[in-house]
Amino acid sequence: MIICQCQYISDTDVHAAIDWMRAADPKTIITPGKIYRALGKAADCGTCMPLFLSTMRQNDNLEVPMQLRGLRKGREPTQENRHERRRESHRLSQPGNPV
Repeated sequence: MIICQCQYISDTDVHAAIDWMRAADPKTIITPGKIYRALGKAADCGTCMPLFLSTMRQNDNLEVPMQLRGLRKGREPTQENRHERRRESHRLSQPGNPV
C-alpha cells in the first residue's frame, strides 16, 4: 500500500526501514524523520503523516527500548526549573549591566 504519494513510500518501505534501524542500533528511538532519512527522502506536504504514523505503530520493532522507558517521569517543568535550572541572577547579559 502506498503511504506517501509525494515521495512514493509504501508500507513495505516503512517496515523495512524500521527493521533495518532496529537491527543496526537496538537502543535507537525511531521517528518519522529518521525513517524518511533512512529511505533517502524528505517529508513534503505532510498529508500522509497520520497514515505514516499508523503504519509505524503496526511494526513490532518500534517499541522504545527497555533501558529508555520511563526516563522522563517526574521531570515536568516547574517555574524554577523550566530554564535549565538557571536562576534569573545568573544570566550572562542583563539590560543595564555593562558586559
